[in-house]
Amino acid sequence: MIAIGLALSVTACGGGESADKGKSKGGGQPGQGTPQVGFVAVQPTEAALVTELAGRVTAFESSDVRPQVTGLIRRRFFTEGTFVRQGQPLYEIDPRLYRAAANEARANVASAEANREATRVLADRYRPLAEIEAISKQDYTNAVAQARQAAAAVAQSRAALDTAQINLRFTTVPAPISGRIGRSLFTVGALVSATQADPLAQIQRLDPIFIDIQQSADALLSLRRSLSGQGVVPTTAQVRLKLPDGSDYGRTGTIEFSEALVDPTTGTTTLRARFANPQNVLLPGMFVRARFAQAINRRAFLVPQQGVSRDPQGSATVILVGPGNKAVQKKVTAERTQGAYWVVTEGLNPGDRVIVQGLGKLRPGQSIKPVPAATPQRVEAPKQDGDQAQNPQKAG
Repeated sequence: MIAIGLALSVTACGGGESADKGKSKGGGQPGQGTPQVGFVAVQPTEAALVTELAGRVTAFESSDVRPQVTGLIRRRFFTEGTFVRQGQPLYEIDPRLYRAAANEARANVASAEANREATRVLADRYRPLAEIEAISKQDYTNAVAQARQAAAAVAQSRAALDTAQINLRFTTVPAPISGRIGRSLFTVGALVSATQADPLAQIQRLDPIFIDIQQSADALLSLRRSLSGQGVVPTTAQVRLKLPDGSDYGRTGTIEFSEALVDPTTGTTTLRARFANPQNVLLPGMFVRARFAQAINRRAFLVPQQGVSRDPQGSATVILVGPGNKAVQKKVTAERTQGAYWVVTEGLNPGDRVIVQGLGKLRPGQSIKPVPAATPQRVEAPKQDGDQAQNPQKAG
C-alpha cells in the first residue's frame, strides 16, 4: 500500500509538471504552438520622390574682358585671382593716338560752328534784300541752304567728337561685372585689338552659384506620368549637394528652372539649381552629386525596412495578417527607402497589417497570433509563464 501510494504521488507530480510545461509553450492561451508576431497597421502618407543626380558647377555670371580699341597695353591695374568690382579699371591701352583724334574732332566742331554762324548771318541779311528785290531770290535761297548745310556739318562734327571721346575712354578697360578675375592672358607691351579672338582675362561671379543637373529624358517622362496620376503633386525642390570628396555641402539650394529641350547626344535635359557660395567652396567646373525631391506622393505607405523582403526574382514582398489570423505573402512596389522605411507605392491598402516582428521562421498560410508591434506583453508575458513552469512550488 505504501509503494502504491508513492507511485501515485510521483505520477501526480509528473503530470502537474507536464501540464505546466504545456501551458508555458502555449503561453496560457488557446492555439498551443501558434507563433506570436508583431504588426504595424499602415496608412497612406506623404513621401517625397527623392532623386540623386550628377551635376556640374557653373558660375552665376561669367564675362570675358575684351579690348574695344587697338593699341599697346601700357599698364595692368589688378592682381590676378582677386575680387574686382564692376567698372574697376583693369588695363590701360596707349591713349595718345585716341587723345589726338579727340582733339582734332573738337577742333572740327569749333570750325563747323564758326561756319554755321557766318552762313546764318548771311542768310538773315539776304532776307530783307530779297523781299525788296534788291537781290535775286535765288541768291537768298542759296544762302539759306548754305546755313542749313553748316548746321548739319556741326552735328556731324559733334558726332565725330563723341566717337573720338568714346574711343579715348575705351583705352581704359574696365571690369564688365563684379567677381573673381582669373589670370591675365596678355602682358604689358602686348598689342591688342578689338577683333582679336582671345580675351584679356575672364571674370566669374561665384556667389551665388549655379549647379547644372543632368536628368535623363526617361526619368523626366516617368515623373510627368506620376504627376498626371492621382496622389502625386509637384513640390519646391530643396537641393542638397555631395562634394567630390564625399562630404556634404552645408547649404541647401533651390531648383530655378528646367530646360525645355533634350540634348540629342546624351538624351538628358538640364535642371539648374541656385546655391549660396559665400566661402567659394563651389568652383566652376566641379562635379557634384545633387539630391532633391521633385514631387510628393500623398498615397505612399512607409513600411519599416525589416518588414520588406525580396524574392529570388528581386520583387519586394511583405507578409500580412490575413483573415483568420493566417500569414499572407503579398508583392508590393518598393523602389526606394526614406530613413528607416521602405516607400511602398503599390500593393498595400489602408489598414493592412504588415508583420515586422517574428518573421524568422514564418511561412505563408501559417496560423499566427498577431499583436501590435509596440505591445509590451509580447516579451514580458512569456517570461512570466516560463518562470512558473520552472518553479511549480512558487506557482502553487
